[in-house]
Amino acid sequence: EYYELRTYQLQSAAKQKAFLTYVESALLPALNRIGLQRIGVFTSLDKADDHDVRMLIPFPNLQAFDSLTTKLEADADYQKAAAPHYAMTLKDPAYTRIRSQFMRAFASIPKIELPPQTASNKPRIFELRTYESHNEDTARRKVMMFDKGETQLMRDVQLGPVFFGKMLVGHDVPNLTYMLSAADSDAHKAHWKAFLAHPKWDEMKVKPEYKGTVSKITNWFLKPTAFSQI
Repeated sequence: EYYELRTYQLQSAAKQKAFLTYVESALLPALNRIGLQRIGVFTSLDKADDHDVRMLIPFPNLQAFDSLTTKLEADADYQKAAAPHYAMTLKDPAYTRIRSQFMRAFASIPKIELPPQTASNKPRIFELRTYESHNEDTARRKVMMFDKGETQLMRDVQLGPVFFGKMLVGHDVPNLTYMLSAADSDAHKAHWKAFLAHPKWDEMKVKPEYKGTVSKITNWFLKPTAFSQI
């Protein structure tokens, strides 16, 4: 799969509420009609002043990504439902900017793996993590580390990997970005503790080919909206 991760930059709780109404009533149904499924819509879990909305959109191939805008423009139901969103003025826009990142799935997790809580819409939290590398080769070797064991270890200790993506287009490249899930923050902390204490992790992290492959880690804790499909 390929993934577009969009961050809609919003300046207030009121802006966020209005934007989420647009996503739920117009954008998400249109994406589903196109055939795109398992779309995640998230807001910040722990930062009251962070009003951004993040959307994770999976694409089966590059053609599906390329044709998205054209299909939305041709969707009369979408255009009607989105009219209030597009009617917002230059001086009072719906959002400040969209930050878009485009990724290709790892071999070790080629498709989104939905958390068990998603099907029954039970409470769940997510951690979105970005690992920057200082050059293309170290970035390649960090992906290899996941594909040769780290992804499976995360499954084994119930860290709940959702997706892993190699960044093809975006900011702060080279990097990889991935998402983990859990029922709640306490469970997530326990899963991380189990990962860090696992003998397989101790074995992997000292291998020469994996040393020095990450120069910076950034993470965000997120919660799904009521209509998120992840």
